[in-house]
Amino acid sequence: MLTTPPTAAGRVYAQLRSEILDGVLPPGTPLFEVEQSERLGVSRTPVREALSRLAAEGLAEPSGKRGLVITQVDDRYVRSLFEQRSCLESQAAQLAALRGEPAVFAEFGDHFTQWHDLFRGAAVSDGQVSDYFALIRRFDEAVNEATDNAFLVDAMENLRTHVARVRRMAGHSRSRLEASASEHALIARAISSRDAALSVHATRVHLHNSVEHFRRSWRPAETDPAEGQLPTTATETPG
Repeated sequence: MLTTPPTAAGRVYAQLRSEILDGVLPPGTPLFEVEQSERLGVSRTPVREALSRLAAEGLAEPSGKRGLVITQVDDRYVRSLFEQRSCLESQAAQLAALRGEPAVFAEFGDHFTQWHDLFRGAAVSDGQVSDYFALIRRFDEAVNEATDNAFLVDAMENLRTHVARVRRMAGHSRSRLEASASEHALIARAISSRDAALSVHATRVHLHNSVEHFRRSWRPAETDPAEGQLPTTATETPG
């Protein structure tokens, strides 16, 4: 099937969004149209359109005379993010338990248990950690499908953009990876057993542990007034 090539604005948006999520463009970085158009080799119009999309997505925000800057990540941002996650993902888990295919989630439960055992063993490579996060993403997609609720899925997908950004601002430890795998296994098995109440409870426990780990592992750095940037890392916290 033929696909329509992305527009210039679409390409600029995709690149800037990726750079924001990967921490290449840290929180507080100014996003000037002229500067970005020169850097990316396009006119100001597609840059303006891309910046509007980033602002609508919550990845950029107005900052007085400086125009748009990349949205800061602070305690209020993280608190609000995880409060919303708790509402949406708990509801999604409940619907998945009521509407999903048990065998699908039983298999996910087995996979997460295997990862739990692996994280308890020898040192884990970066490639294995990436594979684990890929499993989480497939699990999220399976939950999305099982909810049979497009409005809920759209809301969660927008939220996961911000979750991915926060993950890269905290380090991961093998103990947290091990706990995350165990928590995901419990959620998956609760869904496969059609136990809606346990699915909700297990999801909330997992999200609570995720945000507590993040708060212990990450503290906002001081912003350089001249640069408006915060240093970040490229590692992830399971969430």
